[in-house]
Amino acid sequence: MNHEQLHRTLAASQYAELVWSLQQDALMQEYAVDQFQHGLSTAEIQRILAHAIAGIDNEQQWMQAVRLLRARLMFRWIWQDVNNQIAVMQLTRELSDFADACIVAAKAFAYPPLATKYGEPIGYGGEKQDLIVIAMGKLGAQELNLSSDIDLIFAFDEQGESNGRKCIDVQQFCILWGQKLIYLLDHITSEGFVFRVDMRLRPWGDGSALALSHVALEKYLSQHGREWERYAWIKARVVTGGADGEALLAMTRPFVFRKYVDYTAFEAMREMKAMIEREVQRRNIIDDIKLGAGGIREVEFIVQVFQLIYGGSKLELQDRQCLQSLHHLGEVELLEPDAVNDLADAYLFLRRVEHAIQALNDQQTQSLPQEPELQQRLLIHLGFEDWDQFIAILNQKRQRVIYQFDHLIKDKAYDSPNENLSLLEQKLDALLDQDARNLLHEFRYGHAIKKLTAKAIKRLKEFWPHLVEAILQSEQPQIALVRLMPLVESVMRRTVYLVMLIESKGALQRLVKMATVSPWICEELTQYPVLLDEFLSMDFELPQRQDLEDALRQQLLRIEIDQVEDLMRVLRLFKKSNVLAVAASDVLAESPLMKVSDALTDIAEVSVQATLRLAYQTVAKKYGYPLDAEGQRCHLQHLAFVVIGYGKVGGIELGYGSDLDLVFIHYFDEQADTDGLKPITGFEFAMKVAQKFLSFMTTQTLDGRVYEVDTRLRPSGEAGLLVTSFKAFEQYQLKSAWLWEHQALVRARSIAGTQELREKFEQLRCRILTMPRQEQDVRREVLNMRQKMKDHLGSSKEQKKHGIFHLKQDAGGIVDIEFMAQYVVLAWSGTNHDLAHYSDNVRILEDAARVGRLSSDDATALIRAYLCERAESHRLALANHSMQVRAADWLDTRQVVYTLWQRLIDPNANDALECE
Repeated sequence: MNHEQLHRTLAASQYAELVWSLQQDALMQEYAVDQFQHGLSTAEIQRILAHAIAGIDNEQQWMQAVRLLRARLMFRWIWQDVNNQIAVMQLTRELSDFADACIVAAKAFAYPPLATKYGEPIGYGGEKQDLIVIAMGKLGAQELNLSSDIDLIFAFDEQGESNGRKCIDVQQFCILWGQKLIYLLDHITSEGFVFRVDMRLRPWGDGSALALSHVALEKYLSQHGREWERYAWIKARVVTGGADGEALLAMTRPFVFRKYVDYTAFEAMREMKAMIEREVQRRNIIDDIKLGAGGIREVEFIVQVFQLIYGGSKLELQDRQCLQSLHHLGEVELLEPDAVNDLADAYLFLRRVEHAIQALNDQQTQSLPQEPELQQRLLIHLGFEDWDQFIAILNQKRQRVIYQFDHLIKDKAYDSPNENLSLLEQKLDALLDQDARNLLHEFRYGHAIKKLTAKAIKRLKEFWPHLVEAILQSEQPQIALVRLMPLVESVMRRTVYLVMLIESKGALQRLVKMATVSPWICEELTQYPVLLDEFLSMDFELPQRQDLEDALRQQLLRIEIDQVEDLMRVLRLFKKSNVLAVAASDVLAESPLMKVSDALTDIAEVSVQATLRLAYQTVAKKYGYPLDAEGQRCHLQHLAFVVIGYGKVGGIELGYGSDLDLVFIHYFDEQADTDGLKPITGFEFAMKVAQKFLSFMTTQTLDGRVYEVDTRLRPSGEAGLLVTSFKAFEQYQLKSAWLWEHQALVRARSIAGTQELREKFEQLRCRILTMPRQEQDVRREVLNMRQKMKDHLGSSKEQKKHGIFHLKQDAGGIVDIEFMAQYVVLAWSGTNHDLAHYSDNVRILEDAARVGRLSSDDATALIRAYLCERAESHRLALANHSMQVRAADWLDTRQVVYTLWQRLIDPNANDALECE
């Protein structure tokens, strides 16, 4: 044994002296094997613990063996630290690995007696339940110190009962399991303890149940979780609990890391920072290298503030370990390289000092010793000659931390508008008419403000100058003010939104710009202020299909199928927030029209697909699963039901206010019963799925509707059944459908349901559309239908006389182009099957040119006119305007459309649009 290293170890630590006196022989044997000069891997630590407790089934002996092993390992770690044979973060990792191994071993040892007495814990779903152990704090981050407590939370996946002769519920079983685990590790015997266990970070803290179900924990975090708990859950890690534990932890991530930059965290973090500063002053804890000014806590706080604010949008910041996250902050340029280096250097130094302090007597303390003898031991451990030299270096490190901490999330008072409020308001007043001035006066002196709390009034006063300044920078200040005032009134009680707008000057400016362009967006935000969370954090890129699917699936995943209100709320807010994101991208990023329509259609399709699954699950849970027409059981993976989108959703041309034209088709055996306790026929099952789908989609709640749904395009229209079997749909389309119904089928597309049936529908659609037809018959029917639409929906003679043009319904408008595309398919796809492939107008017209049925110039002219008119219709929808515009502004575009209409559909039409 290296006696110089031994002497240094014993001189640095009273605790090491004690362990040496009690276990000298065992320590000398262990030293002879590896000389304490190398680190221990996770597997080696697990193997050492397993060897120490192998074959022990007596509780007292088990506890003794683990405690004696812990003492020997602590001696080893102190030896290595004193003699500079282990890096700081390697030491914290090994300590954490040992804690993990002890938790797993204690959990395993505690289980058999409970199972013998009560049986196995079984969830309502029939699965055996496991005790999920979540490590928080330093253990969660695998940064444990030499004498650290371990912060734990116990959970389980789902409620149920044990299956023994004396049964108890799963929660009580897991509570008893957790209590025994704590006792095995925490209880002080003559050999000491293994780890002190702290359970106070669980929901509601002391006094609450020791173990919670997944659903209960999720409900707590969503409804009661506070900012400091977000801070704590950053480091959460599953020690044991398998897939259930990982699923539970994944559920907490959106609570901790908001999807986008979290401006709401600024205020909470600023308050926590002020609390830390007050605590340091009040307690005068200058000698505490963790809690004192410039201490470990301040380094961790700096890192975690950035994690909470930016972690949702910068995934690399979700690392649990402080040092790793600190380097990531430099990589994403949230901290300057010098700041990262200073903080990392100070953190490593402070953590080593912490270990030296705790090595003195195996105590959980971070305070510098006052006794000369203990100070001398600390100097030996850290390699300093005298106390003054050590303090000078320590203060130098801490001062660098203090500098960074002081400059973190500065008070926004320093970033207030440059001009004083009265001058800003004078400028604004000069730009307003009398009605706008009256609106402002009513707001300032109205009852709404008088009812606000003192805190809300304070926040409103802080917010107001920022709003006025942003409005003054707008191109249309009066319009911006008038449209934004209802929104301000709707959110001023929810002061967090005002904080978000103060913190993000760019977001406020974007909001003002959106207000000038779109009253519709302002109205949506006013009616549903929760959408502001998404709006203020948007990156203004169009949402991608896969992201939409993943997001909605995750939101619905942990909601029970019978929690209808919660499911409806998720569906509605998903649709509204994503449509708002598209509108913002449309207005602010000037996204192309086709991309905007694609995104709006994707949102609708994802909503329809999710809603169909929910409706199917709901009905199947009550009645069981039906058989399909071929006798196969229709589980969720084979739901033998499709939703067909017609019109704009079918043509991938959805607008902001579009409803959904939908038709439901099933492939069930209509006479066979379902396999549930309350069986119904396949026909009844299909009807109930469609009805439940419409209920999920269209029921008016506080969050509005998902979509308005129109089902009148189903076979026989409103007189027909809500759901049609595939065979009946096929027979109707081939034998009974009118030509206008085939015309509608041009813009039909399967958008949800089982893939096999979707493919069957597409084949049938192509077969119907490519049936041979006489061109003159198609022309006559299309012309008759178009005239009926003009008569009922187009501009009146009086409106036309005054120069009004209905962008959609009048001659030369959008519907003319749509009808020409449909004519192309119905009249010519019998000899050119490719024309029936697409359901959107643009690609139909492109294909017509490709097969030579339209000239390239004509197709290009029609497509250009179509996109131009549709772009204007989008703009009008955002502005809450009707489709009626000045005819003089559209004469050239209309003439292009009308000329081609005459050539294709109506050669006898008048030459001039004025004669329509």
